[in-house]
Amino acid sequence: MNGGIRMVGDLTGRPPWLRSLIYWGPVALYAGLIFYLSAQSHPDENLPPLLDVFGDKVLHAMEYAGLGGLCYRAFRWGGSGWLASRALLFAVVAASLYGITDEVHQLFVPFRESSWQDWVADTVGAVLGAAGVMRGATALSHTTS
Repeated sequence: MNGGIRMVGDLTGRPPWLRSLIYWGPVALYAGLIFYLSAQSHPDENLPPLLDVFGDKVLHAMEYAGLGGLCYRAFRWGGSGWLASRALLFAVVAASLYGITDEVHQLFVPFRESSWQDWVADTVGAVLGAAGVMRGATALSHTTS
């Protein structure tokens, strides 16, 4: 609260389940989208010709930048105490571990390949996304205070 006015995004006084839903719901939905796309034997048929423009590793990094950013948001504002204070670390580790499970999942999808290089691109993307959200939030907090 700021002078009796509820700030946008201020969930003080809300039930814990609502905080969890607001912060972790988007993470779960985004992870589900990644799983769905990974389960496609030919995902490039359903997407614009992004592979031709950016390349596979850049797309992996972009995809996991979104997950890393959402994970940072969830750990930072959906958690508390030591978890929130280490949100960047936990966001990167969580997104990177999900990247490993994504690569293992692709081993079982016909016509898909799994590689450690894709996982590295996933992890780099998670770092960039989480750090970007952290920097953006820091910049916003400085402009609003």
